[in-house]
Amino acid sequence: MSIREDQIIRELSHYIHEHPDEKMALMPVYDAARDHAQRRACTHSRRCPLVTTGAVVVDERNCVLSLRHEGAFALAEAEPEEQDDSLSGAALRLLAEAVGIREVWTEPDSEGPFLIDVTRAGQHRYGPRLRIGFRYLFRAHSGAVAPGVIEAGAAAWMPLGEIGIPSVRSRLHSHLVGAR
Repeated sequence: MSIREDQIIRELSHYIHEHPDEKMALMPVYDAARDHAQRRACTHSRRCPLVTTGAVVVDERNCVLSLRHEGAFALAEAEPEEQDDSLSGAALRLLAEAVGIREVWTEPDSEGPFLIDVTRAGQHRYGPRLRIGFRYLFRAHSGAVAPGVIEAGAAAWMPLGEIGIPSVRSRLHSHLVGAR
C-alpha cells in the first residue's frame, strides 16, 4: 500500500469519525482509495476522485494567508507530488515554494485535516473528476511571510470574511470563535 493511499484512508477515517455528518460526501474517495490500496493500481480509468491538499494559515490577528492566483487571491492548494511523504507535508511544501514560509505550527490536537471539502466535476480547475480537498490548519506570525512577497502582491493576509470558500470560512469561524 502506498503512503498516499494509506494516509488518505487514515485521514478520511479519522475525519469521518470526527464529522459523521459529512460521511456521504466523502465515501466515493474513501472507497476509491481502499480499492487502489487493495489492487495496488487504479482500475477506474482515471475517473476516481482527485485528491488535493492545502494549507489554511491563520496569523495572530486571525487573518488568513492567501496567494495570488489568476489575478485574485486564493488559498494555497495543489495535488500532492511523488516526493511528498504526507498530505500535510505537501501542504507545507506548497507554502514553502509559493511564499517561502516555513515557520508554521499546528494547535494541540490539530494534526489531521481541518476540513475535507468536495467539489463536483466541472466546478473546479482540475478537470472532469470529483475533487477532494484535504485542508490543514496552521498558525504563523504575520511576519513569517517575507515582506517582499506581500509588497509584490504575491500573497496577502485576508480577513476571515473575505475568504471566498464558504466551507472554509464557516469552519474557521467556528474554530476561532470556539477557541476564545
